[in-house]
Amino acid sequence: MVAFLNKSEGSEDFHQIIDFLNLSHIKYVLTENPTIYTILIQQFWETTSASTSKNKEMEITATIDGRVKTIIEASIRRHLKLEDSDGIPTLPNAEIFEQLALMGYASDSDKLTFQKGHFSPQWRFLIHSILHCLSPKKTAWEQFSSNIATAIICLATNGTFNFSKMIFEGILKNLDSRSKFLMYPRFIQIFLNKHKRHLILHKRTYVAPTLTQKLFSNMRRVSKGYTGVNISLFPTMLTAPESSPSRITSSPSLSP
Repeated sequence: MVAFLNKSEGSEDFHQIIDFLNLSHIKYVLTENPTIYTILIQQFWETTSASTSKNKEMEITATIDGRVKTIIEASIRRHLKLEDSDGIPTLPNAEIFEQLALMGYASDSDKLTFQKGHFSPQWRFLIHSILHCLSPKKTAWEQFSSNIATAIICLATNGTFNFSKMIFEGILKNLDSRSKFLMYPRFIQIFLNKHKRHLILHKRTYVAPTLTQKLFSNMRRVSKGYTGVNISLFPTMLTAPESSPSRITSSPSLSP
């Protein structure tokens, strides 16, 4: 989906998280909404295969309008403007639980499956946007796992999560799935548009669904498991710089 980051009617309680995401290094990948040509996305998923290159790097190839296209993790990073080559893919379990607790998450479970509804509205908005706009999930939208938890923590603590790796591995996993679906149409179209001069003109388009201002009222709904305590965003999120966040290769600080 395409993120909704406008300060529209009813968004008053969400201005801080909207400002944060609008200034973040993931704004482009959250909001870029190219014209998506259905046949191109279908061609991609019907012809895609994965292999290991000579330099032992995983690569994905697909035949689009008779031309072979190759995607590697670095090309996803470049075309989606993520700049996360030094990003981390996961954090230690203990740090995940500690950081989520600082965000107000309360649970007696030690499982690495977390409930979006246990967070206060602004945190829930952030998680919802990442789940629906960037993650490879296709079901269970009220839950998220350790990789999304790591992404949220890195964003909140001015760290860098490796979104490129998550997206690339999501595509690889979809290739092996018995229920393969046409995932990431926005991202695939962005990649193909870099080679636009080689594409045949197609007419049938797909309109990517966009989150709307109804999201604000939905995020205010009290869910089972939510303590009712409104937890503020971390100070690092309230002073987010316009440039990309500092690169980290180790775990971000436990202090918000």
